[in-house]
Amino acid sequence: MLKGSKVGLRARHEDDIPILQAELYDDVVTHSRAQASPWRPITPGSQESLVQVDDKAQGYVAFSVVELDGGTLVGNATLWGIDTHNRMAHIGLGLRPSARGKGYGTDVVAVMCRYGFVVRGLHRLQIETLADNTAMLRSAERNGFVREGVLRSSAWVMGEWLDEVLLGLLAQDYKPEPQG
Repeated sequence: MLKGSKVGLRARHEDDIPILQAELYDDVVTHSRAQASPWRPITPGSQESLVQVDDKAQGYVAFSVVELDGGTLVGNATLWGIDTHNRMAHIGLGLRPSARGKGYGTDVVAVMCRYGFVVRGLHRLQIETLADNTAMLRSAERNGFVREGVLRSSAWVMGEWLDEVLLGLLAQDYKPEPQG
């Protein structure tokens, strides 16, 4: 398990899937704001579910996020679009509604940076998020990510076009938190 100050990132367990499916995927608004694909109903247990993990996928790594105190599942985190030639990847995360507003997002981003830069040896990490997602913007910027641009009207979300913010962090600018 990779540990931060508040959360741990571990492999997805079978009993995580129905919880993540119900709270992050089956909620149409949450899914629509987090994914670039349109929501559609998925049968429970389907291999089509976005919370299922393919351990053989080379360009995608999925984690379940748990509280360090007690091990409660609080969400998921992904390193996706992993490009081994250019040594870059994207960070994504989703927190269960009961886990939001507790500082977990900032800690998840910190642990994902350590995984990307230290474990994987990547050169660049990138985050794209909706311009009104202040929690994700704050989590990224607290970890040293720099706003690099705005993708105007690039996301179709629940019947309207929304802007996305592109943030980046280079390995040379990464300042890890001291391990306690």
